[in-house]
Amino acid sequence: MAEISPFPAQNKDPGPAANRTVSPAPPTSGTASAGRIRDPRLDFYRGIAMFIILVAHIPGNRWTGWIPARFGFSDATEIFVFCSGMASAIAFGGSFAKQGWGLGTARVLFRCWQVFWAHIGLFFFVAMSMAALDTYGAFDKTYINTLNLQHFFNNPAPQLVGLFTLTYVPNYFDILPMYLVVLALMPLMMGLERVGLWSVALASVLIWLAANPYLIGFGPDGASLPAEPWSAREWFFNPFGWQLLFFTGFAFMKGWLPKPPVSALLGLAAAAFLVLSAPFGSWKVFLWVDAANGDLGDLIRPWWKTTAQWREKTDFGLLRYAHFLSLAYLGWLVAGQGGKRLMASGHSLGARIWARLLMIITKVGQQSLAVFVFSMALARLIGFALDQTERGILITALANLVGFGLIITCAYAAGWFKSQPWRAKR
Repeated sequence: MAEISPFPAQNKDPGPAANRTVSPAPPTSGTASAGRIRDPRLDFYRGIAMFIILVAHIPGNRWTGWIPARFGFSDATEIFVFCSGMASAIAFGGSFAKQGWGLGTARVLFRCWQVFWAHIGLFFFVAMSMAALDTYGAFDKTYINTLNLQHFFNNPAPQLVGLFTLTYVPNYFDILPMYLVVLALMPLMMGLERVGLWSVALASVLIWLAANPYLIGFGPDGASLPAEPWSAREWFFNPFGWQLLFFTGFAFMKGWLPKPPVSALLGLAAAAFLVLSAPFGSWKVFLWVDAANGDLGDLIRPWWKTTAQWREKTDFGLLRYAHFLSLAYLGWLVAGQGGKRLMASGHSLGARIWARLLMIITKVGQQSLAVFVFSMALARLIGFALDQTERGILITALANLVGFGLIITCAYAAGWFKSQPWRAKR
């Protein structure tokens, strides 16, 4: 996933100035196919993350100071990558089991094809929008430069080749390429399953260690992919690191990993880790601690510097993994067995409102590819609209709420088109 305000040129985690979160789009259809039961927890939590993603991508948005990424190591990106792994186990796991490795691989490649063209379409629409603002408007800022697209417009021929070969991956457009590579690893993992689950786990861990070699004393720089030909910048989301989280979710849904026990002690430990790690994982909380108690801030500051690689977003550092698993465990406890607490019941006004809210959030989670692409384009336009104001509290709230309404509309429209209502019903 992915936050920005705006994205910097470098590949490493740019810190507080560039709110990065996001998400990949899950490989499930808008409606459950016959015989397939959707897990309400997947769609609900993906839906929550989609709203966070929109907020995080609106440039100069006041609300970005209060998204989960400001209070810990992990953010909405982890939610989507993990849930997409689980959704992929549902969507593709059966194809490999019933139709064989070859047809299962073909289905994965078809999904990669769809995501690739979503990536290309998103880039050209946003680039066109920024070019239109610069060409036909008289504004104080150059919108093409806010996304570091000046190289593309100054010398489009080689950048077009790079765009289609994924050797030119601008920061704002980096989540879908990462998702493509992670999806492409699925046939490898399904092939290794025949050898043994230990080989799947070993392969995933070794690939992750290749992106994070500092953990085993091999230096700070690991395996990565180039993002642009004129610099040494890497993809902001290194797929070799992020695949570990994807296949963790995949393994839970596939049954390769057992579900964790329901334990109050584990819940308290997870909550304690989230609270105690906040000053070390968030620049916002660290500044609060430093302002409230300078001595305590001085105590934390060395840890803040030495844990930079361990909490790094680009290569998916170990602390991000631990932080998200703690958060996911609490989310799993809150949802209840089979997500029963996410299913509204009762006839009171409050129950009916809660049921409607759950339905809306779930719908947004179901249509995440369409909503994600739409929200990435929408965020830039909302940012432009806010540039024409003084960005007061009320106008910012209105802009965010209008954005929420539009992505909800997008989700329902995508679901309607996918239902193909023009076809005769048997």
